[in-house]
Amino acid sequence: MTLILALAIGVLIGSGLWLLLRPRTFQVICGLQLLSYGVNLFIFGVGRPVVGAPPVMQKAGFVDPSAYADPVPQALVLTAIVISFATTALFLVVLLAARGATGTDHVDGRERRP
Repeated sequence: MTLILALAIGVLIGSGLWLLLRPRTFQVICGLQLLSYGVNLFIFGVGRPVVGAPPVMQKAGFVDPSAYADPVPQALVLTAIVISFATTALFLVVLLAARGATGTDHVDGRERRP
């Protein structure tokens, strides 16, 4: 499970960084999304994901903290998802406005032919 999670994080962050270096703004937006998904998985993985474990500890007696899930990374990931959605919507509006003003979606404003 840990190896699969680490590989998924590595692939998402690597692909996101590769897309961030592309000249077209739509690819940059997709790269930012993949990067944010990778970081969200990393934050979620820091919280020791346990299947079927409750996130809140009981007050009575001695409590083994390894039997419970940490709720803070889960809350951080939920907040990051909402912020990522709003940021993507803002980037898409800026992308459409820039494309309408310049006629292209290249970063430097020139259309390149392969």
